[in-house]
Amino acid sequence: MADSLASTTPTTADLREPLQPAKSRSLDADIIIKNAPDPVFVSDLEGKILSANDAVYELLGFRTDEVLEQSLSRFISPEETREFTAALREVIERGATRNARLNPRSASGVVIPTTLNASALRDTDGKVIGAIGILRDMRELDKARAYADSLIKNAPDPVFVSDLEGKILSANDAVYELLGFRTDEVLEQSLSRFISPEETREFTAALREVIERGVIRNTRLNPRSASGEVIPTSLNASALRDEDGKVIGAIGILRDMRELDKALAYSDSLIKNAPDPVFVSDLEGRILQANDAVYELLGFRPDEVLEQSLSHFISPEETREFLAALREVIERGVTRNARLNPRSASNEVIPTTLNASALRDTDGKVIGAIGILRDMRAYEKVVRDLQQSKAELQEKILDLEKFEEVVVGRELKMIALEKEIEQLKHEQGRKHRG
Repeated sequence: MADSLASTTPTTADLREPLQPAKSRSLDADIIIKNAPDPVFVSDLEGKILSANDAVYELLGFRTDEVLEQSLSRFISPEETREFTAALREVIERGATRNARLNPRSASGVVIPTTLNASALRDTDGKVIGAIGILRDMRELDKARAYADSLIKNAPDPVFVSDLEGKILSANDAVYELLGFRTDEVLEQSLSRFISPEETREFTAALREVIERGVIRNTRLNPRSASGEVIPTSLNASALRDEDGKVIGAIGILRDMRELDKALAYSDSLIKNAPDPVFVSDLEGRILQANDAVYELLGFRPDEVLEQSLSHFISPEETREFLAALREVIERGVTRNARLNPRSASNEVIPTTLNASALRDTDGKVIGAIGILRDMRAYEKVVRDLQQSKAELQEKILDLEKFEEVVVGRELKMIALEKEIEQLKHEQGRKHRG
């Protein structure tokens, strides 16, 4: 019966090669089914199995005679038999059915989760006389899904799954703890219930990016909790795909930003109120933030400093040195006492030293530097004054040494003169005695 059906039924190969003889077409169909890597079977419209490939026997562990001419209801539950019958009706009406779930019991009694994709089997007149079914063994995928569900459930961060319209399909306990809602108040609800209309549009745009790129990073969401508190969070989302790899939703991970935002506000306050000039730059040296002491030091307005490259204020050579300092910040997290000589609005070159530490994002990646400048003008003036005082002292020492030489020379001459006088006196005394 299987041979007669196969010999009279057009296949995909028939549509590509309409001029082939019927016997050749039948042979091609049988070869395709036999060598298919997935389990493939042919059934009539009552669900009786007419043909099956080796992968079917390998999957179920039955012999050929235990499968052929048997109703599929022998291997699946009564409920699934009804579902398969409904799938057959869909095949008759639409020509195909997708991802119907079947859980046949193997010869060893193991229930094997599978998905069924079926297409219409037609006679030479185009009438549907059965179905060609392809089973996909879902055991590994179901294990992976169970593992993923476990990861989501036990993740320390709030994790949820949504469809492409933003409807929440699944969420872990951390989501309910964060928002303070019950499960029934979250599941099957649109995310728009918890965020503003503007953020809903941003989330929809993020979903489009997930579809196109497979992932989205650090999107800001501020959901409102059950107590009415607006909670700042960042969203990282990746694509949720079906068995065919099609994106059907998103897996979102929220990060509670309240403590981090407090820390950022505190650091902003420290920067703003620091007595020394402090600025924040990206890794290309573009100034993102600066405190009042920077504007006071350089004499520029904020709009003349912010979003400008530091190379606007220092020489090309020092720009290269600053970029080298940034590389050191990336590698070591800090750089010490780099010399910078920025030019002020009045064209004065101001000697400074730079100490910089790494600016990191929420994942700990270095994204820039926080730089502290120290105005070295007063220090260098003290150094110059000391050097001048040293020079003046050295001159006085030289003068003193010259004076000392004169005084010593005079004393030596006086001593020599006194000796001569004594000698003359001695000679005269000797003459008088003679």
